[in-house]
Amino acid sequence: MLTERSARIFPDAHQGLRSILFGRCVKYSAKRALKTLTVTQRAGAQAYAEKLRSAKTLPERVRALAEIRSAEGYMAEAKDGRDWLFVENHCPICSLNRQECTRLCANELAVFQDALGPGASIAREEHILSGARRCAYRIKPAAKA
Repeated sequence: MLTERSARIFPDAHQGLRSILFGRCVKYSAKRALKTLTVTQRAGAQAYAEKLRSAKTLPERVRALAEIRSAEGYMAEAKDGRDWLFVENHCPICSLNRQECTRLCANELAVFQDALGPGASIAREEHILSGARRCAYRIKPAAKA
């Protein structure tokens, strides 16, 4: 995770989301704000899926997702191994308070799952909010039913 000073150098694509979230919290109840956040995350997942549409294989999709998330300020990378390790070395949304960041993180696995499609299985292995230095996700082909 970046220091506060170095974080200013990297892109932070969540300024708009922060504005929406705080504006909704002030204007509506917390329940409505959470619903707005969920809708916003679904829209993000759809945007990721659209950007990943041309990537045909799981490795191509994981690499493309890492490129997208890096452009958003996450310093993401895709590491090939027995399975794929998708790593985010920075979290621009952690500048929100812990409760708001936790809400955003709660749906992140679902967002990634939707973006990567039904052929992928994803599990979080490391989490910045749990004290890790990064967020890391194990991605492998989904088991065939």
